[in-house]
Amino acid sequence: MIIYDLRCEKGHKFEGWFNDRTSFEKQQTQKLIICPACGSSDVGMVPSTISIMGKDVKESNRRDAEVSSLPKALRLFHEYLDKNFEDVGRKFAEVALKIHHGEEEGRNIKGITTENEEETLREEGIQFLKIPVPKFDS
Repeated sequence: MIIYDLRCEKGHKFEGWFNDRTSFEKQQTQKLIICPACGSSDVGMVPSTISIMGKDVKESNRRDAEVSSLPKALRLFHEYLDKNFEDVGRKFAEVALKIHHGEEEGRNIKGITTENEEETLREEGIQFLKIPVPKFDS
């Protein structure tokens, strides 16, 4: 089934479900497609989000294929973290507290904490996400 976004002559938008484009064209020619809002059979196809984004689909599918295995997904995840987060190592809780209290500039950080440090961060109302991420050698 193919879903097309349709619009009647009065501007009402609605969806139509067809086996293929030929089925749509045949039904359109025979005036079998009727607007559910006004009953008009003067209906045409309008660009849909899928049509507009069609060029990105191939790129998206390529990225999906790249991430299809766990080691590849983890590699990409590590690359993202390395590129977008400052590694403060074992000083994570200390730096997070300073950022929270305005003593340091706000930024994305990553690092290591102990359970006691995590409890302190929670008590201070500091949101953080603990993600155990194994590293695989390539």
